Amino acid sequence: MTKPQGIRTENLSLWYGQFQALLDVSLEIHHGRVTGLIGPSGCGKTTLLRCFNRINERIDGVRTAGHVHILGEDIYAPGVDLVELRKRVGMVFQRPNPLPLSVRENVLFGLRIHFRRGELRKDELAHAVEASLKEVGLWEALKDKLGHRATSLSLEQQQKLCIARLLPLRPEVLLMDEPCSALDPAATQRVEQLIRELRDRYTILIVTHNMAQARRISDECIFMLLGKLIEHRRTEDLFISPKDERTANYVEGRFG
Repeated sequence: MTKPQGIRTENLSLWYGQFQALLDVSLEIHHGRVTGLIGPSGCGKTTLLRCFNRINERIDGVRTAGHVHILGEDIYAPGVDLVELRKRVGMVFQRPNPLPLSVRENVLFGLRIHFRRGELRKDELAHAVEASLKEVGLWEALKDKLGHRATSLSLEQQQKLCIARLLPLRPEVLLMDEPCSALDPAATQRVEQLIRELRDRYTILIVTHNMAQARRISDECIFMLLGKLIEHRRTEDLFISPKDERTANYVEGRFG
């Protein structure tokens, strides 16, 4: 069986108007691992993350150069179907953003968009809801509340539901932008555990300002500064024996 491919960039640069936010970023992110993106505010972490589903292009004046290969396909090549791309590359944001619909309809939202009415049987839809909620550890808590509004859930449950909402479309990449920033410590711990449980089945890239979190949950870590990739190594190595003095200064708290 062919090993799933992750993400590879070659000389990726991005401009917001005249401002260059990413400078010749070349990296490889592996499938089946959690890769952390760290660096001070404004260093380009979230911009880089959003290159991988091309969501930056919703902003006027954005221009991109270089190549991004996801699952072996150059996603910036002419003719790329952005709907299909975002089906394969799911994204979780800083604050939970459940739709003002029922728990069931939140999980099924992507399927409703990508399949015509009647293409999926009721039992298939029911299975998708149950399987997705089980995968994020919400089924037992919510199986009798599928008709409740998702916005009535706790923040932890809302964030897990936002992850569950991606899963019926069978994405291969999960992008997470500070997914625990709105959660209390106990909820953070449980969402981190979920991320660890999902790692084997997905390519996971997570932006975090929390150095302790990066050490806890990432297998590899990327340090960025002023739009440049400074260092990309195994997390343990990057924190214990960084090769670049700028990395050492950051992880040791001298700036940022």
